[in-house]
Amino acid sequence: MESSTGNLIEIVSPLDNKVVGKVQAMSKEEVDDSIKNARKAQKLWRNVPLNKRARILYRAADLIEERVDDFVEIMLREVGKDRKSSESEALRTADYIRFTADAAKAMEGESIPSDTFPGFKRNKVSIVTREPLGVVLAISPFNYPVNLSASKIAPALIAGNSVILKPATQGSISALYLARIFQEAGLPAGVLNTVTGRGSEIGDYCVTHKLIDFINFTGSTEIGKRISSISSMKPLLMELGGKDAAIVLPSADLNVAAKNIVSGAYSYSGQRCTAVKRILVEDSIADTLIEKIKAGIEKLKVGNPLDGDVDVVPLIDSKSADFVEELMKEAEEKGATKVIGGSREGNLIYPTLYDNVSLDMRLAWEEPFGPVLPVIRVKDKDEAIEIANKSEYGLQASVFTQNINDAFYIADKLEVGTVQVNNKPERGPDHFPFLGVKSSGIGTQGIKYSIEAMSRPKAIVLNIIE
Repeated sequence: MESSTGNLIEIVSPLDNKVVGKVQAMSKEEVDDSIKNARKAQKLWRNVPLNKRARILYRAADLIEERVDDFVEIMLREVGKDRKSSESEALRTADYIRFTADAAKAMEGESIPSDTFPGFKRNKVSIVTREPLGVVLAISPFNYPVNLSASKIAPALIAGNSVILKPATQGSISALYLARIFQEAGLPAGVLNTVTGRGSEIGDYCVTHKLIDFINFTGSTEIGKRISSISSMKPLLMELGGKDAAIVLPSADLNVAAKNIVSGAYSYSGQRCTAVKRILVEDSIADTLIEKIKAGIEKLKVGNPLDGDVDVVPLIDSKSADFVEELMKEAEEKGATKVIGGSREGNLIYPTLYDNVSLDMRLAWEEPFGPVLPVIRVKDKDEAIEIANKSEYGLQASVFTQNINDAFYIADKLEVGTVQVNNKPERGPDHFPFLGVKSSGIGTQGIKYSIEAMSRPKAIVLNIIE
């Protein structure tokens, strides 16, 4: 739909600052029309048999696979993601959509007899099914514009909801192409609607709209808290910021730890909520671990993905690069030891590792969303746990050890949604529960969990007349 305002937003590539496309800057009136359209369409969509909804999702997944190259080219230029990661994101999205359809078909209701509760006879039966919530507002981020849009859209649709997709401005072209795929797959008009424009202009209007029944948001903790404070009685599912720690004990295989830390911290330049964002390592092995991590960093390919395969790419914009540089300078001024990296070319920050980071440095606590990693030395596992838990965030953490008792001891005490043992933090597999605590999120994602979050139980009580 072409906005009647005629206002367009230019999307500028982080790779060369060239305009890669333009999206509509929709007015509040147009947003209102889209939401009303979604409400009307949902009344019909909820009555479409589940097997037919699933068929549309399967077709959408097939179309994504057929057009992987299109998705790669769009993501490469729009959000600066390297070709390998872009292809992986597109294929993973197809798998996610298929699995969502499969999972929904496998979900069943239940019947509950009354006589299991004291004082009741067998004259009542509760028949429990699941109902859609209505209109779901899906707000997706720039860093996974296809996968994190689909992970909201597919569970919502299969549950019988209609969707308003509000992508991040940088990422809108990728998300709009995904929406077109669903349309071509046979999704009825109005069931999936896209809203584009500056969040500062239409964001509050969307999240407070009386016809929105559920909000599914991935983005910064700052914006997540604002949505939570103004949305008023709307159920929320949120994935927010993280400061994921990698705790490394003397019993760890340091080669495994170093390999996972390098991959977890620096792929897509650390622009991931589940990136390794700090290392908590016992002092006795810190020097050895740092040398292994440094060797891994030296093997990383840095540059513009338009020129070939790279691991570390320019950050999404100059504001992000400025923030990362600010954290780096403050750490250096307070005495952190630069092991490798530290330089900047435009929006490109070279992969950087700091040793001897102290707890009075911002880098120890703030999320850089860039390829910068601090090493915080600790005396034992309990100090590591204490520092990890002092963070306002609680998304994931990694524990590297070959001692199963230490692994469970630490995992039990960490205040996070998921603890990875001998692996980097990561979102998948997508049917695993994925959640954050504290300032890292609200609710649980993962395919089955997302379907359940965007639906509700409905009980019909059959009273048997004796």
